[in-house]
Amino acid sequence: MTEPELTYEGRRLPRPHDEVVDQGLGFDIATLFSRRRALRFLGLGAAGAALAACTTPGTGGGAASTTPTGSSGSAAVGEIPEETAGPYPGDGSNGPDVLEQSGVVRSDIRSSFGGPNGTAEGVPMTLELTIADLAKGGSPFAGVAVYVWQCDREGRYSMYSQGVQNENYLRGVQIADASGRVRFTSVFPACYPGRWPHVHFEVYPGQAAITDADKAIATSQVALPQNVCETVYAQPGYEQSVSSLRRVSLSSDNVFRDDSGASQLGTVTGDLASGYTVALTVGVNTAT
Repeated sequence: MTEPELTYEGRRLPRPHDEVVDQGLGFDIATLFSRRRALRFLGLGAAGAALAACTTPGTGGGAASTTPTGSSGSAAVGEIPEETAGPYPGDGSNGPDVLEQSGVVRSDIRSSFGGPNGTAEGVPMTLELTIADLAKGGSPFAGVAVYVWQCDREGRYSMYSQGVQNENYLRGVQIADASGRVRFTSVFPACYPGRWPHVHFEVYPGQAAITDADKAIATSQVALPQNVCETVYAQPGYEQSVSSLRRVSLSSDNVFRDDSGASQLGTVTGDLASGYTVALTVGVNTAT
């Protein structure tokens, strides 16, 4: 079966199986002054003044033990870098739109919903994001809607990749609580060629706004620590990720290389037996 032609902002992707940032110089130049990139450039001065390191990568072997950035008493955080949504957002900006579907607001994103019945397998992972409202001094950004999506352990994105076009697993929305926190039950994603292991997310002003991708107030990615990736990828089902991880680093990744993912690197607790929790504090500045 022939895969549908993939596009980004109405333009054909010359390398359809790679991220938007990996499409080549000609494509990058044409994308440079898109809506989100233009906003990023315009806000760079204000964002740079507020930027501060907010996470510390875990160390050690299979069980990482670092303090989650979302815990109480965490240091002040800078604005999360604005990143590409990639070619597989599923938010209506590049083909399929999961955000129009009833049932997308959910905490457990491992299985498809609304008809499809596939389930993503892999090492259990809980993703915890704490959204800070920098326009209000870093207070909890309660009520914002957070949409997350990621690849499965084979490196496939539901709704787009061969064999899972009809699935919508590993996609979901949560509404931030009074602490600005959202939690998703998921599986640890693969490392596929050319990209560091990551999870995508978009932040919207509220649930009513999620059906319009242009209303996203932040689009970024969570980077996963190397030591935990190496432990997970030694497990059955992740075999393809081992060689992919060896060929990329945070300093060479096209998304995280600006600061080696310093402001996007999640902190991790847990182990293989009980599953991992990945936590990140996300600073959002609506003033920029």
